[in-house]
Amino acid sequence: MRRLVAVRLFHAVVVLFLVTTIAFFLLHFAPGDPFSFENPNIPGDVRDRMRAEFGYDRPLMEQYVRYMGSVASGNLGFSHLLRVPVTQALGTVLPRTLLLMGLALVISFALGIRLGVYEVRHWQKRRARASNGISLFIYSLPDFWLALMLLLTFAYWLPILPGGGMVDVVMHEYMGPGQAAWDRIKHLILPLTALVLIVTALIARYQRAALLEVLPSDFVRTARAKGVDERDIIGRHALRNALLPMITLAGLAFPALLGGAVFVEKVFSWPGMGLTLISAIGVRDYPLVVASVVVGAAMVVIGNLLADIAYGLADPRVRVR
Repeated sequence: MRRLVAVRLFHAVVVLFLVTTIAFFLLHFAPGDPFSFENPNIPGDVRDRMRAEFGYDRPLMEQYVRYMGSVASGNLGFSHLLRVPVTQALGTVLPRTLLLMGLALVISFALGIRLGVYEVRHWQKRRARASNGISLFIYSLPDFWLALMLLLTFAYWLPILPGGGMVDVVMHEYMGPGQAAWDRIKHLILPLTALVLIVTALIARYQRAALLEVLPSDFVRTARAKGVDERDIIGRHALRNALLPMITLAGLAFPALLGGAVFVEKVFSWPGMGLTLISAIGVRDYPLVVASVVVGAAMVVIGNLLADIAYGLADPRVRVR
């Protein structure tokens, strides 16, 4: 297991280096720079001075070497959009995105696994077939479109939930502890629901397929021959083996939620990393964009590493190899 972790960590360093390099050059190959905007209130000599201050007037390879050196020392640069160091900017918005993604992941796996088991146990009933069709329909919907429909339905047509933000910007600071907590929960419901619906549909379909693959196994037929109840066969025997693919799916779903969170945060004005990334792209905030891409790549690497470790703990054959 230690060798597996060491190899994965080495791969992680290589992947993050390549992602940082590619993101840096792709951004800098685009025309212009963060100070190439046209603003009559800011003279050209001021923009040139700002460009020289941050090193955008230097050769591209020199900019790259200087940037990689600062990244190696833990300095991700200065955000021109937020006027703070990039590490401080990400330290403010990343926990909000992790809160949204973490809750969505936990709720989605709890609901998706149960829904997949229900569809297999009651596959002959209309309710199970209807559930399978609904999950396929929801999974096929674009996440941004689903978020927009939830916003229109529950914030405008039926105005029972707030349409955006993380708190009520006017009244939140005057609320008591209970009211403030409920205010945060109300603002969390719609973006969380949008992510949960999409991911739950995905997990339910994977769990259903995994169970259907395990059910023809010899140990399942043996349990049936012994007269074990069908509920126990599926819930206790087959499900344990069908949960192994869910470990891999969890490692992939964690970073994949970041992509969905970008659109969901934009629709619901959730002040997380996704919304910040979109704003940074609009103003060519190179350091913040590159750092956000690297954080996304780090989440992919961490998700896969945790999935490998969990798979090794759940299946001793992996540890032996």
